[in-house]
Amino acid sequence: METFNSFTSQIYTVNASSFTDIALTVFRFQAQHNPVYRTFISHLGIDISSVLTLEQIPFLPISFFKFHTIQTGPWDPEIVFTSSGITSDYPSRHYVPDLDFYLRNTERCFEFFFGPVKEFQFMALLPSYLERKGSSLISMMDHFIKMSRWAPSGFYLNDVDRLLSDLQSQDNEAEVILWGVSFALLDLAESHPCKMDALIVETGGMKGRRVELTRADLHDKLTKAFAVTSICSEYGMTELLSQAYTTGNTRFKCPPW
Repeated sequence: METFNSFTSQIYTVNASSFTDIALTVFRFQAQHNPVYRTFISHLGIDISSVLTLEQIPFLPISFFKFHTIQTGPWDPEIVFTSSGITSDYPSRHYVPDLDFYLRNTERCFEFFFGPVKEFQFMALLPSYLERKGSSLISMMDHFIKMSRWAPSGFYLNDVDRLLSDLQSQDNEAEVILWGVSFALLDLAESHPCKMDALIVETGGMKGRRVELTRADLHDKLTKAFAVTSICSEYGMTELLSQAYTTGNTRFKCPPW
């Protein structure tokens, strides 16, 4: 059976003129070899051969990842990512056959927007993610931290004092990224407002810890507390392999693939 790996080189060279053909090729492969998706399409009464445009591709409801094993082809997962479960007792599950592929893809996504991973010093303030198993974000950040050529790069959980100390003693040549879940960054901004000589990337929302804010309001509070001109954001989903980023505004962008 043809495998998804055979599409990899095509996916990473996608452009405006080739996107539709590649997307339709991947769709047909998934429709034939993913039992859940194939059954879903069948119940919709859709003939696979009749799907000729992007707009005609049926989207699998995201809730299916909570109650079904979404897997294309026969293989054993190397890792299973799970959603945070804040809004549901049934977390989504993403079965991943090749963790290295996922990690290399996170590199590609990050570097498309910011440059080489190894050139950044990563300080990760990610409580709620570190406190559970199966987080794709933690896998990505752990990979970035290990790739960085700068120390200290690492996770801080709730150790704000060590985080602030490391920020103050950082190497002046290093470009620092403080990567934090939204509620933890807001807590830090309120308890320790200070000028941050770092690129701040927020992700993950409030996770039930605080009242949700619009992204514009959140960024306004963080920029004022940390005396920076802008805040970046990262958006990833358990059910997807890719990330989207903002780079100083509130509009998310994805890499071409």
